[in-house]
Amino acid sequence: MKRHHWPLAKIAFALAVLPLLTVGAAAQIALSANDNKAVLVNGVNVVPDNPAADTVNIIDLGVSPPKVIGELKAPASVVGPPQSVAISRDESLALVTGAFKVDPADPKKLVPNDALSVIDLKTKPPAVIASLQAGKGAAGVSINRAGTLALVANRNEGTVSVFTIAGKTVTAAGKIDLGNANAGPSHVAFTPDGKVALLTRDGDHKVSILSVDGNTVTDSKKFMVGGYRPYSIEISSKGDVAVITNQGGGQGDADVITVVDLKANPMRIVDTISVGQTPEGAAMSGDGAYVAITVMNGSNRPKAHPAFNDFGLLQVYSIKGTKLTKVGEAKVGHWCQGAAWSKNNKTVVIQCMVEKNLQVFSFNGRSLSATGTVPLSGGGAGLRTAEK
Repeated sequence: MKRHHWPLAKIAFALAVLPLLTVGAAAQIALSANDNKAVLVNGVNVVPDNPAADTVNIIDLGVSPPKVIGELKAPASVVGPPQSVAISRDESLALVTGAFKVDPADPKKLVPNDALSVIDLKTKPPAVIASLQAGKGAAGVSINRAGTLALVANRNEGTVSVFTIAGKTVTAAGKIDLGNANAGPSHVAFTPDGKVALLTRDGDHKVSILSVDGNTVTDSKKFMVGGYRPYSIEISSKGDVAVITNQGGGQGDADVITVVDLKANPMRIVDTISVGQTPEGAAMSGDGAYVAITVMNGSNRPKAHPAFNDFGLLQVYSIKGTKLTKVGEAKVGHWCQGAAWSKNNKTVVIQCMVEKNLQVFSFNGRSLSATGTVPLSGGGAGLRTAEK
């Protein structure tokens, strides 16, 4: 038998490269859009003096603990649902919206912005390759499974912007006018087959049903009505159910999430679940078996407010058909925004504005356990992984 003798230099190189290959094979990209223009001072959102630029952190959720593997600058905003980030299914392209910017006439005020940044995730290092315009208050953004179409909800003008995608070229393709400038379109999400998109409207409490035919998107004029101020929406990868968070009236009352039966004809809201003060974000596990809900719980209120709590909540619900059952809850930081799941559904992360970090939890199907934190380069305002 012939023996092969490797030079020591080649052995050292192979040992050095092996961990990198392992990490690359298991990598799962998440993006955290970080707002540095907003600071919570005793329950009041204020603009700090000379704020640093907003940033985007690129995070690998495929390792334990998750870690930041990249950073770049792009407009971001804590105003609006935390689905202000969208990643293509092949993790090659990302879109980030910036709903508000510092007022050029008054550095202590914010005004609506229309920014949409296009990020190439495959270049080394990842970079913003285009800065586009959506509409005033550009908030929730989604990319269809085919990677050919993106929609942006424009909260401050009552429209939805349509963009076509060809490779890494993103092109504006018009707007859908909802006929109500105060509709407050907040987030829009595609069904897995790409033929329908659901749009939350926290200004007039509707959930619009948009029809999608190729690159043509129209308002079907059909809508659902569930909770007060529908905000974030997540659609299961199985296409059978959607979960919507509802912001409520902001008085300290218990607010709700609603469940949409997507298989019903017509699709309709079939359940409402009380979750506590101000559910902010929703994130479904890749297999559609669980949904994570971020709840403000009064953590963003003045300390003297009777509804103040010195912690937010991360809640996890199991999904069986259209039945949701709470299976886990954990205390988290303050003014927390988005959540995301690892591919194996065993790790959940939540981003918190005040702490400027991701808080990491392990999940065993029955309970959540805190396992650490990941620092961010600003207040975590938007968080997303690729669509399942």
